[in-house]
Amino acid sequence: MIRSMTGFGKSIAELPNKKITIEIKSLNSKQLDLSTRISNQYRDKEMDFRNVISKRLERGKVDMFMYVETTSGETSTKINTSVIANYYNQIKENSEVLNIDLPSDWFSILLKMPEAVKTEIQQISEDEITVIEKTLSEAIDQLIAFRDQEGLMLYNIFAEKINRISSLLEEVGKYEQERVDRIKTRITEALTKIENFDYDKNRLEQEIIFYIEKLDVNEEKHRLSNHLKYFMETMNGTPGQGKKLGFICQEIGREINTLGSKANHAELQKIVVMMKDELEQIKEQVLNVL
Repeated sequence: MIRSMTGFGKSIAELPNKKITIEIKSLNSKQLDLSTRISNQYRDKEMDFRNVISKRLERGKVDMFMYVETTSGETSTKINTSVIANYYNQIKENSEVLNIDLPSDWFSILLKMPEAVKTEIQQISEDEITVIEKTLSEAIDQLIAFRDQEGLMLYNIFAEKINRISSLLEEVGKYEQERVDRIKTRITEALTKIENFDYDKNRLEQEIIFYIEKLDVNEEKHRLSNHLKYFMETMNGTPGQGKKLGFICQEIGREINTLGSKANHAELQKIVVMMKDELEQIKEQVLNVL
C-alpha cells in the first residue's frame, strides 16, 4: 500500500522538573531534507536524533522541533551578581571622573551588560535521554500513521482514475471499424473527384491497407493496458514506490499521446483528451507519494 510524504506527529514527555514536547512534520520532496530545532542543552545528541529520523522517514521535507518547558519553578538562567557589581562600581567611578549623572534605572542598564546573565549547563542523565528517544519515536510513529492515512486516500483517488482510463480504453474498440471505413471512403471519394484520373484499384487497396496498418492502435492499447495493471500492482506493493509510480505515469502518458496522434477520428480524440485529464490528476498527486 502506498504512503504519503505529508504527515504530522507530536509526543510529550513529563519529567520531574520539565516537560519536553517533540513535533515532526513532513511535506513532499525528492529526497530527505531534514531540519531540526533542538534546545541547546541537547545539541550534543542532535546527530543521534537525526539518524533515528532519517532511518525511519526515508524521504520528504522533514522539520523536527523540540520544546523544553521548566515545570519546577527553578531556572538554569541566573543573574551573575559579581559581574553586575563590577559594572556598577565602574559606572559610579566613571560618573565622578566624567561628571555624568548616574542612571535612574540601574537594573535595566546592568542586566543588558555582557555576561550579566548566565545560563548554567545542566548535566543530562542517561535516563532523560532514554525518555527523549522514546518520545521522538512516538512522534515518528504518529507521523507514519498520518502518512498511511493520507496514503489510503491517495490510493483510492489513483484507483478511481486508473479504472476510469481503463474504461475509456475499452471504448476505443467501438470506433475502430468505423474509423477504418471512414478512411477508405474518404480516400476513394477524393480520387473520384479528380476528372479523367485512372488508377489501379488493386494497388489502391494495397496502399489503403498499408495506410490503415500505420494507424493501427492495437499495440498501443495493449501496452497501455499493461501499464495500467502495473500501476495498480505497484500501489499494492510495499511503501516507498513513489518514484516508480512517477515513471509508470510517464509510460502511460506516452501511449496515450501515441493513441492521440494515430486517432484520426473525432470520438477517439475526445477519449484521448479525457484519458489525459485523468492522468494529469494522477501526476499531480503522485509527487506526494513516498
